[in-house]
Amino acid sequence: MTTLAIDIGGTKLAAALVDSDLHVRDRCELSTPASKTPDVLRAALQALIEPLQAQADHVAIASTGIIREGTLLAINPLNLGGLMHFPLVQTLKELTGLPTMAVNDAQAAAWAEYHAMTDEISDMVFITVSTGVGGGVVSNGKLLTGPGGLAGHLGHTLADPNGPVCGCGRTGCVEAIASGRGIAAAAQGELVGCDAKTLFTRAAQGHEQAMRLITHSAQVLARLIADVKATTDCQRVVMGGSVGLAEGYLALVRMFLAQEPSVYHVQLSAAHYRHDAGLLGAALLAQGELS
Repeated sequence: MTTLAIDIGGTKLAAALVDSDLHVRDRCELSTPASKTPDVLRAALQALIEPLQAQADHVAIASTGIIREGTLLAINPLNLGGLMHFPLVQTLKELTGLPTMAVNDAQAAAWAEYHAMTDEISDMVFITVSTGVGGGVVSNGKLLTGPGGLAGHLGHTLADPNGPVCGCGRTGCVEAIASGRGIAAAAQGELVGCDAKTLFTRAAQGHEQAMRLITHSAQVLARLIADVKATTDCQRVVMGGSVGLAEGYLALVRMFLAQEPSVYHVQLSAAHYRHDAGLLGAALLAQGELS
């Protein structure tokens, strides 16, 4: 059985064909459209999947935001071009004529990463640091999604009550400070307008402010991980996302986590499936539903 897996993020849209052995082929990407109109997102998704859909048996979607009864609800609308309510499953059914399911992208990635270490652990947490900050929790071998789809949205826990206002409406969320968008928003002076990728490049060149911004992000993530350990007692935390997988970032998080009391320490690792974790997790979940 071949799955057309789709990953919808704040920066890019990705799609690939995934077989039952989790082999990924014909992967393709587009930039996430900046427009706030559902019609533009629909058109982008249609262009993305057009070369692949004829070879698929069903569709599995991993998307940023809350997925509730097949509908995308953007907890932080800034991360998806201002979309608040998009009929994701229905749209892909109409475009492909295939059975379709959808799940939050970090929840999907958590399931893929758990699948890669299922012989070792039964409790783990996945955290993605990218345009936003998301998460997925596997407890006793089960993926937690929650009745409203909110489970695992760790980026919207509190980091600083005096911090910046988050796109979700709260003040001082982890996402507002530690995400790629948050890092870029805090830049001052000559770094104003730089994106996170540029700031990492400048930090590698020794730019003091860029280094400080990235270090602060890693410190906030380490505190989040300590909170996660306290609430879930997980055996492993896996990091993913463009920021989370950036060179040197995980080492910074490890350093700050080591400064927390030992009861909050937990093994950290980079995502085994790297940037394909969301695609593979969605495919795994869809195959589980159909088996």
